[in-house]
Amino acid sequence: MTKDHGPSIKDDKLYEDLRDQGMSKEKAARIANAKARGDEPSKTGGAASPYEEWTKDELYERAQEIGIDGRSKMDKSELIEALRSH
Repeated sequence: MTKDHGPSIKDDKLYEDLRDQGMSKEKAARIANAKARGDEPSKTGGAASPYEEWTKDELYERAQEIGIDGRSKMDKSELIEALRSH
């Protein structure tokens, strides 16, 4: 039986399936809620260029926005890895 994750999760079953696949809580919630609204997340997202094309300063700013710890000591490849695994 699917657990009720409260009003912030619009599709509990999809959310649980995505979490079982290893997605973060944040990402699973975004996808589950978008699908519940009838959006197609894979078509609405992906407009940004790949992280490899970003400057280190741009990567650092993005890491700062989402609160990645230790970002000041990371090189470009470490910032990319931290952003992707967030």
